[in-house]
Amino acid sequence: MTATSAAADSATVRADIAGAKRVVVKVGSSSLTTLDGGLDESRLVALTDVIAAHRAEGREIILVSSGAIAAGLEPVGLRRRPRDLATQQAAAGVGQGLLMAAYARALGRFDLVPSQVLLSADDLIRRTRYKNAQRAIDRLLSLGTLPIVNENDAVATEEIRFGDNDRLAALVAHLSHADALVLLSDVDALYTGPPSQPDARRIDHVAGPDDLGAVAIGGVGTAGTGTGGMATKVDAALMVTDSGIPAVLTSADRVGDVLTGGSAGTSFAVTHRRRGTRLLWLRHLAKTFGSVTIDDGAEAAVRSRGTSLLAAGVVGVEGDFEAGDPVEIRNTGGQIVARGMTNFSAAELPTMFGLTTEELGTRLGSDYRKEVIHRNDLVLTHVSERS
Repeated sequence: MTATSAAADSATVRADIAGAKRVVVKVGSSSLTTLDGGLDESRLVALTDVIAAHRAEGREIILVSSGAIAAGLEPVGLRRRPRDLATQQAAAGVGQGLLMAAYARALGRFDLVPSQVLLSADDLIRRTRYKNAQRAIDRLLSLGTLPIVNENDAVATEEIRFGDNDRLAALVAHLSHADALVLLSDVDALYTGPPSQPDARRIDHVAGPDDLGAVAIGGVGTAGTGTGGMATKVDAALMVTDSGIPAVLTSADRVGDVLTGGSAGTSFAVTHRRRGTRLLWLRHLAKTFGSVTIDDGAEAAVRSRGTSLLAAGVVGVEGDFEAGDPVEIRNTGGQIVARGMTNFSAAELPTMFGLTTEELGTRLGSDYRKEVIHRNDLVLTHVSERS
């Protein structure tokens, strides 16, 4: 992409953000806390001032806010974010109420009512719960409240948590049919390296994952209370753009500029039409439990023709997974071709290598006369390097 076309693409994204009727704004702990780790209400007030102004113009804002654990540190006698899950849960249990109280005070100046929405990974992965969450947020918006979403940290476990609110924000944008996602950090944009380095260059626009090849992404917020670094924010931006939603990444103090179409931050262009929630989760969030290796013919069929993966094309298996688990699909060179939900366990698959569907039924029984991974449970990925 030429500099001129990149600038035009960026301008289009920023115009889309400015014209978005429903926007998800995500703010991290590092943008709401002091250097000592406590909640900084002056920062929270500054954010709500901007949100209230856009609400007054008729826009719908959904705020995904971190900060519960940070708000609970001082009241429970902690000086820094705990590492163990149980203490994090305890701090979140205390801090979530304090965080919502702070938002209620700040928004009350504009006669805005905050509504608390606590979600777990299961709420956005399982269809029944997903629909319930969707209806709840839609109704809260129709009643004129400001939904404030957070992961349910007080009960989330390592196995069923998002890991950070950036990915949660991406899923909430998808769930709520938002028109845009704005990710707020304590850094004003994405850079080619740590912003403190003299040779670090700001990236104005990302047209797709290929633009990130030379970018060194890492680090955490300066306040030390967040779990997400720049990598998780980029992941979240790529996730929503992969589902038809434009995104901008910037610092919390520049949110007003971004919401009005300004040039602050880094814009991310849409790369794919809207995906189903299951495939979005599978592509970006699912923890894989192993991999299957496929031959060249199966790779061509999966990549080019969108077919299901059949046992006839499987030549290898790694890991310890059960039927229904997410797995990686690799070619013979070790490159990741796709991800999918397997119909068979790692123990079963070696007996099925190279067999047609009819042969499977004849040799192993009718239960085996089906795809290893159905095309509705398979999604191509951008990942190409052996892990």
